[in-house]
Amino acid sequence: MSESSFFTPPASDDGLIERGVARSTLFQGRMLQAVKDEVVLPDGSPAVREFVIHSGAVMIIPLLPDQQLVMERQYRYPVGRVMLEFPAGKLDPGEASLVCAERELKEETGYTAAEWAFAGVLHPVISYSTEHIDVWFARGLTSGARHLDEGEFLDVCAVHVDQLAAWAVQGAVTDAKTLIGLLWLQNHLSGAWPLNWLPADSTQHVVPAGPWSPSVSGNPST
Repeated sequence: MSESSFFTPPASDDGLIERGVARSTLFQGRMLQAVKDEVVLPDGSPAVREFVIHSGAVMIIPLLPDQQLVMERQYRYPVGRVMLEFPAGKLDPGEASLVCAERELKEETGYTAAEWAFAGVLHPVISYSTEHIDVWFARGLTSGARHLDEGEFLDVCAVHVDQLAAWAVQGAVTDAKTLIGLLWLQNHLSGAWPLNWLPADSTQHVVPAGPWSPSVSGNPST
């Protein structure tokens, strides 16, 4: 493929952007808020967008020696299945991304990591949720005791990257964030997607701050 055949984004996205003018809350739960926004389309027409506001989350890809990975098996009620996943968890209000990643890894698996690398941001459900997931890699792992939340039940296991890839091809692994994590891992191992590894206590970890949700020009109603 020649360089000239690559797509060049336009200078402006004004012909695609929708503008929010009012918001009402449809549901307020413990973890999620469902809202309805009145918007103006690029051609000036009115429309309605219903979506879920989510505080965001982190996912950790913990690397053991010999291309083994620390993973979890957990029953996910909405899909009625036990799922194989990378460790992950929701950001608490005001919590830094790496702090959340360290906390979730320790609480769910018992592992701590000497080095961390921020890979990027994943938006798993762009059609109806503001959720974003910060993707972290961790290595130099030390095992310890888990501290699961009350009512949380999950198994921790070690899976070789080739086994995870085989299960993905077979359709046995369907969790979106885990499949994206596998893609990132394979590209990292091949050298195509390098990572910037830093000590856990480094102040140089850089994570995009967003915002990852639309704003409204009017006063949101509740």
